[in-house]
Amino acid sequence: MYSNDVENADLRKARASIAEELEAVSWYEKRIEGVKDAELAKILAHNRDEEKEHAAMLIEWVRKNDKTQDDAFKSHD
Repeated sequence: MYSNDVENADLRKARASIAEELEAVSWYEKRIEGVKDAELAKILAHNRDEEKEHAAMLIEWVRKNDKTQDDAFKSHD
């Protein structure tokens, strides 16, 4: 697989990307709240949902590549 340095760098990149995707979800939510045009609201909601999908894809990747993180998802209260 990877050397530890490369593996850790990849995990850091994935986690930073997750944070950015979730931040984008929040930005879209704020924009949707103030929109008067229904068509624009629909487009923004679509874009928001794509960001959610991106975050989910990254979380799955982290789970596959970090056993401790995966275990936390399985055993949290």
